[in-house]
Amino acid sequence: MGKIFDIKFMIGSVPEILTGLPMTLLLAFISAGIGFVIALTVALVRYFNVRVLSTVCKIYVSYIRGTPMLVQILLTFFGIPLLLKVINLRWGTTYNVNSLPREMFAIIALSLNAGAYMSETLRSALLAVDIGQLEACYSVNMTTRQALVRIIMPQAFSIAIPPLANTLVSLVKETSLVFTISIVDMMAQAKIVGARGYRFFEVYIVVSIIYWVVCSLIAKALTTAEKRSRAHERKLYA
Repeated sequence: MGKIFDIKFMIGSVPEILTGLPMTLLLAFISAGIGFVIALTVALVRYFNVRVLSTVCKIYVSYIRGTPMLVQILLTFFGIPLLLKVINLRWGTTYNVNSLPREMFAIIALSLNAGAYMSETLRSALLAVDIGQLEACYSVNMTTRQALVRIIMPQAFSIAIPPLANTLVSLVKETSLVFTISIVDMMAQAKIVGARGYRFFEVYIVVSIIYWVVCSLIAKALTTAEKRSRAHERKLYA
């Protein structure tokens, strides 16, 4: 009878599982960057209550928040090729569906998901800034853009950093689902290693610890950034 738990196999699997970490971080940070741009756009559209677009944004946010991340990844993976086929048939284009990298589908799905959650964070942060400050900006002949860039957005970002940090940490963890579309990230690498010796429990312990350490480091870095962003507030009340 073999060992119930093989500590040597678990320790030996660490270096190989870590080879999937760069892909995990790449997907997470690229998606976070794109998602932030989406979020800022959606938040501003809803903040200024732009006609039609505001309703579209509400539906987008509601749909993303009301469906599982895994479903969104699969819809993106199977939906975009179908969309390109329709475009090819309708307009006579020759987009090669098979040439699209799988990572692109994952980034699109993760970005849309992160964008929806971040948009609510940014919108709430914008609303937390006293509307009187925007009116004061108008009273000294500032444009809306100048008011946002110089006065409103810096305060809103300071408020938004903690929940944005939580979204980024969640995004890192949600990349573990991309193995379902055959992307070899850290989770997929763990499954590959575990399958060799049928030691899945050991490799899942390893991958859970790595995720824990990575997410803790990201959270600590963003907490430090938040403290620095609030340094001017401490000076005001010193």
